[in-house]
Amino acid sequence: MKQEQALQIFKTGANVFLTGEPGAGKTYVTNRYIEWLRERGVEPAITASTGIAATHVGGMTVHAWSGIGIKRDLSEWDLEALLEREPLVRRVRGTAVLIIDEVSMLDARTLGMVDRAVRTLRGSERPFGGLQVVFVGDFFQLPPVNKEKEKSQFAFESPSWEELNPLYCYLSEQHRQEDDAFLELLGALRAGTLTDNHKSALRARAEYPEDGDLSTRLYPHNADVDRLNEEALAQVDAPSRIFEMRSEGGKALVESLKRGCLSPQTLALKEGAAVMFTRNNFDKGYVNGTLGTVINFGESGFPTVRTREGRLIEAAPEEWRIDDRARTLAKISQIPLRLAWAITVHKSQGMSLDSAVMDLSQAFEYGQGYVALSRVRSLKGLYLAGFNERALCVHPGVLKSDASFRSASAAAAAAFVAMPAEELAALHKQFVQKSGGHYLPKKRSKFRHRIKAHRSRT
Repeated sequence: MKQEQALQIFKTGANVFLTGEPGAGKTYVTNRYIEWLRERGVEPAITASTGIAATHVGGMTVHAWSGIGIKRDLSEWDLEALLEREPLVRRVRGTAVLIIDEVSMLDARTLGMVDRAVRTLRGSERPFGGLQVVFVGDFFQLPPVNKEKEKSQFAFESPSWEELNPLYCYLSEQHRQEDDAFLELLGALRAGTLTDNHKSALRARAEYPEDGDLSTRLYPHNADVDRLNEEALAQVDAPSRIFEMRSEGGKALVESLKRGCLSPQTLALKEGAAVMFTRNNFDKGYVNGTLGTVINFGESGFPTVRTREGRLIEAAPEEWRIDDRARTLAKISQIPLRLAWAITVHKSQGMSLDSAVMDLSQAFEYGQGYVALSRVRSLKGLYLAGFNERALCVHPGVLKSDASFRSASAAAAAAFVAMPAEELAALHKQFVQKSGGHYLPKKRSKFRHRIKAHRSRT
């Protein structure tokens, strides 16, 4: 399915699962839909399955938004208690569209809890209380997070997912990988059809980049990442500059933002440090994953970064925030950088890297190898220190379901292509009006500052 087709389906108010390979444009389509809604006076609830994912989309975790918090079960008493939280009730009842990003990391049990909470808060037994629900994610990537280490089911296996019955939009375009051979290799990994030739191509990348080359090391474990970054910074012969994170808002929400932010609370930098930008700012010319080197600290005191392409960018502080409609509930401010000699595979999700050094010999989870490999744009940017067979495996349950996802998407695309333009426009208008908005957008100039602010946050 093309991006524009998916966007037209979104605008009808249908429940949707937006998926596709890394680089297919899931975030792009979602952001365009958010802009379209805001231009018409409809403010969506933007959430994600984890704190890191939530900071990428400028929202909050779906756990916080729905009020379920860290609970693993909801009793009738818990549901009654939710109704006593007036701000929560107003927030959920005042919402027409719920977006859940990185849904692959949300297990079936938690999705069911969100469904029950929203039905209770909205006083409706319709799935998710009658909201339009937009799931965004790729189940081939990292699986559900479960601290209790009990066996988890994927979100699409939840009865709540089945009852919601979303339309499937499987994006077919590719906007990250620039190498056809590498793209074919990733497709084979995703389909579980890797051949000996594919593995030989990976083994051929068993080398390290030349000295001075800006390539991030990806590891499965935090301990390896922290050790390498600390050792590398200590070897840089220059004084340190310390940048402390600033915060405002409720303690719990601020802590959630801090946990999800890829920039650390205390950021130590030196001239010559290898760094990575941790968010998107298209106006300033960087995205989440842009690599560079700190070359100096300007008159402002902020670091100047020379990117791999030779561009000079002043890394001024950025804000990460949690908004509830027009009100800011919490925000943090920090230099949008982190040390980039190494990063975990988990934190690399959503990034686009020109090159990376990976050691997947200790990969332990389905999807880790696929996420790591699909971060880079081409095979020549891949430096593979090692891999095990687990790193080249995708979850068999996801592999089995993927064919049905693709088939359902093709059917949805065909149905909407056959729909007369007048009928489609009428559905769009009806949905906006039902959501409390105005179908004809106001002049873009009145909304430009909001759109620009949203883009800088996502």
